[in-house]
Amino acid sequence: MKIPEVDEIPRQQTTFTFDAVRHLILQNRRLTIREIAEVVGISFGSCQAILTEKLNMQRVATKFVSRVLTEDQKANRVNISQELLDRVSVDENVLKTIVTGDETWVYGYDVETKAQSSQWVGQGSLRPKKTRMSRPNMNVMLVFFHWQGIIHHEFVPRGQTVNKEFYVAVLKRLREAVRWKRPQLWTNQSWVLHHDNAPAYSSFFVRNFLAKNETTLVPQPPYSLDLAPADVFLFPKMKSALKRRRFDTIDEIQKNSTNEFFAITKEAFQKAF
Repeated sequence: MKIPEVDEIPRQQTTFTFDAVRHLILQNRRLTIREIAEVVGISFGSCQAILTEKLNMQRVATKFVSRVLTEDQKANRVNISQELLDRVSVDENVLKTIVTGDETWVYGYDVETKAQSSQWVGQGSLRPKKTRMSRPNMNVMLVFFHWQGIIHHEFVPRGQTVNKEFYVAVLKRLREAVRWKRPQLWTNQSWVLHHDNAPAYSSFFVRNFLAKNETTLVPQPPYSLDLAPADVFLFPKMKSALKRRRFDTIDEIQKNSTNEFFAITKEAFQKAF
């Protein structure tokens, strides 16, 4: 069926029609073409032509994000980012003092994504199929690293959750690792800790421990994963190498994930920072 052009609308009605359609869309952008056409009193095809050809609009699906930041959270993110930039402008070596870390899941088998499963087929060929697969074995690991590489890592025992008490115990072991692996940072007391805002990390119990041990904390804006090197560099790099490989035991998971971490070059860590 031929879609009528906007030019087919009588000229004396054109201005009113455009204004009416624009007004309705600006009031409620979820209205359908049929709903707008019924209110304005024009055909479906004419309404569609006004929206796409004259108003240059298109209907798009909503993009899902982990969280929509409030204005206060956005302002906080800007302020913290500016503070970090100011630190770097004063001392370009400040990034070399940061020890950052986080926790992640590692699996016995990490299934392919849809993009990784795609393949070329001929015209008229059936779409390939594959069954959904579970990830039976899993383990949580905590990793802390510096611009020169991994400083401390450990796996969470089965059945143990990363709560504030467990995390303080991890921080004690991290401090010992900094002492032995980065003696200059330890001697100068110039190293600073960076982690996200997970409840266990930001609890008063943890903050009190850090304050007593005079450990400076780098501020992390809430819900800003792109400012965490573990989330944008380390974990994706490790998991990409483990993708589609199957491990039958927890020991194999731990061994192979650890190997992938230590296979990352010093230059890659420096570039990430």
